[in-house]
Amino acid sequence: MQKIAVLGLGKVGTLASELLHEAGFEVTGFDTRTDRGLHFETRQVDVSDTAALKVALEGFDAVLSCLPFFLNVGVASAAHDLGQHYFDLTEDVPTTKAIMDLAKTSRGLMAPQCGLAPGFVGIVGAHLIGELDTCRSCRMRVGALPQNPTGLMGYSFNWSPDGVVNEYLNDCEVLEGGEIKWVSPMEWIEKIVIGGIELEAFTTSGGLGTMCDTYRDRVPNMDYKTMRYPGHVQLMNFFFHELLMRDRRKEAGEILVNAKPPVTDDVVYIHVAAEGDVDGRMQRSEFVRGYKPVVIAGKERTAIAWTTASSVVAVVEMVRDGTLPAHGFLKQEDVSLEAFLKTKNGARYDG
Repeated sequence: MQKIAVLGLGKVGTLASELLHEAGFEVTGFDTRTDRGLHFETRQVDVSDTAALKVALEGFDAVLSCLPFFLNVGVASAAHDLGQHYFDLTEDVPTTKAIMDLAKTSRGLMAPQCGLAPGFVGIVGAHLIGELDTCRSCRMRVGALPQNPTGLMGYSFNWSPDGVVNEYLNDCEVLEGGEIKWVSPMEWIEKIVIGGIELEAFTTSGGLGTMCDTYRDRVPNMDYKTMRYPGHVQLMNFFFHELLMRDRRKEAGEILVNAKPPVTDDVVYIHVAAEGDVDGRMQRSEFVRGYKPVVIAGKERTAIAWTTASSVVAVVEMVRDGTLPAHGFLKQEDVSLEAFLKTKNGARYDG
């Protein structure tokens, strides 16, 4: 695997392309704009035109989609038909299930959900579960936040508004009492403190990826929640449900990102905990981190951009190097945390 096409050159897509280029891949970026002054070739393509997309992707070994979730099935289908490896960052459950079906007949590896959550957080969760003889619960929490929040909402949209709205409104898969259940988003609110910073966590969709199916017979209780500053979830429930913005998702995203635009000084909090038995004694294993912006290739990158881009590029590195399989469907929980942290890009998380 050498030639890779990256679709979508926003902050994350551009950084992922740069990291792939630094890691020795031959990168071509695709976007509506090509005048970026980047160190790799860029081209234009209409991703909604299936025939044009297939023509554009011919000759590549792999495709990385950094597009909004609703475009990924079309891109994955094109990569599947061309026999290419496929990677994306989606949190959308129906999209992932469609890609799982494609993987049954794929000639390359189909690897969605390679970002932060789902993605890196699942790799960590699987590692903590593996340290226990038996595991009674695994709780995964992630929050991408401004370091210096303002206003009642205490938030800024450093991530795709379409993705955030999707997570806030779609039902959430959990394991409870050994059964897979679907629960409402923005519920099960709890308090979490990381480094003296008080946060609230609540259910959101998609963060577990495929983990409920994988662990349903081994871990009776598992859930994923998003972390925000206190008071955020009450305002979001008011906005989406009392004002009925849940029925106007696109407009809701536009309103929110206009009110709370991206910031450069952000922070990504990760809190993963697994409880279980080791040698007959109950214990709790935790992975707790707060990641801030870092300088990569001479530019300061936001925490959400580098944690997301580094995760998917680390997985791509592992596939190229033979650490991960080259065919079928990749579950993030099948990625070794130890091997992940040894890659050039995965090493950034080992802080």
